[in-house]
Amino acid sequence: MAEGAQADALVLFGASGDLARKKVLPALYNLVRHDRLRVPVVGVGRTEWGDADLVAHAEEGARAYGNGFDPATFARLARLLSYVQGDYNDPAVFHQLHAKLEGPRNPVYYLAVPPSLFAVVVGGLKASGCADRGRVVVEKPFGRDLASAHELNVALHDVFAERDVFRIDHYLGKEAVLNLLYVRFANSFLEPIWNRDHVGSIQVTLAESFGVEGRGSFYEEVGALRDVVENHLFNVVAMLAMEPPTSTEHDAMRDRIASVLECVRPLTPHDLVRGQFVGYRDEAGVAPDSDVETYVAVRLHIDNWRWAGVPILIRAGKRLPVTATEVQVELKPPPVEVFGDEAARHPNWVRFRLSPDTTTGIGAWAKQPGDDMAGRLTELKVTANDPDQQTAYERLLAEALEGDATLFAREDGVEAAWRVVDPILDDHPPAIPYEPGTWGPEQARRLTAADHWHDPL
Repeated sequence: MAEGAQADALVLFGASGDLARKKVLPALYNLVRHDRLRVPVVGVGRTEWGDADLVAHAEEGARAYGNGFDPATFARLARLLSYVQGDYNDPAVFHQLHAKLEGPRNPVYYLAVPPSLFAVVVGGLKASGCADRGRVVVEKPFGRDLASAHELNVALHDVFAERDVFRIDHYLGKEAVLNLLYVRFANSFLEPIWNRDHVGSIQVTLAESFGVEGRGSFYEEVGALRDVVENHLFNVVAMLAMEPPTSTEHDAMRDRIASVLECVRPLTPHDLVRGQFVGYRDEAGVAPDSDVETYVAVRLHIDNWRWAGVPILIRAGKRLPVTATEVQVELKPPPVEVFGDEAARHPNWVRFRLSPDTTTGIGAWAKQPGDDMAGRLTELKVTANDPDQQTAYERLLAEALEGDATLFAREDGVEAAWRVVDPILDDHPPAIPYEPGTWGPEQARRLTAADHWHDPL
């Protein structure tokens, strides 16, 4: 499909699945509500359904996960929906799809299916002629390591040009993450201090108070490092650390993301602490001797002019005290202690809260009232939360239909991220047990320069 061309149909593979019900179909409902979806939506799945079953599935998802349910709005979505049933290995399925798409000439194919089926589906699209002038949207994980990510990219490129491959990482579509990017580059007061001369460290924490929620078998295959660090949190770090984009063109930001990820030093076991909450091995689908990490902390180093020597710390874990995602950029203390050493012990910071709310805060010292020149630490903060704001999937689906790839992962960025973690996927220390409701293994503190993590509240 021509770059930036508006799609005239959406084909959803895996339409009968959980991802479609919880994320994709509610996003489509919201797009209809905002008058941003008018093209046919064809669901494809192995479940023996007809059109009415897909409509019922979509209604269930819209009621549970949409931003409010309006029957008239849903009726508009229902009129766009149809269903094709069959096995993805059966060429007849793709011939039936080709016949259904006889009118539309610029379709988008959304693969809400396991990565093991990506090559099967795109191969069927190619053989049937459906891939002509189309683009494909694929879900993470983009491989399990560098080799498999490369193999997956080769399989996709056998059918689609890179400009027509849209890799969804929903973190790139989150309002709070885009707020981080906007604050970074829209405010001139940050740029002079956003470098190794003034930043002491950067910490990124993704904490979840819940466990694997019945998904033990899935978690055994991925673990915390593959599930959220190598993709979601690496992209957050890239947005924090990248150079300013040269323009607003689709690839300008992706060039910068790939460039900074290519400067991240590959991890060693010394830069890693793995943990597993006590009780994880009792979960259904989990091996009794499992060494899969439910907590991981890593220390990154970016070997470029701006960030050399600045430790960048990432941690993510389940069964931690809170559910929150937060970035803390800690600044270096003033060069001279004029009013004592309090400011040296607790320097200024810039804080980005990414969930469950969107907050930007700046930590600063101010004088306490009274005769003494004594200070108190305060935070200047702005919180922006709109209950009707776009969901990440709503934003990303709309941009995929419009042909805007800015917020989608690109091949070089994906493979650069895998190059960082590849050395420690198998060569790593064992997972250390930690009690649910704590901040993970105490050993993770050794990764920080001051033996201290910033804990979101």
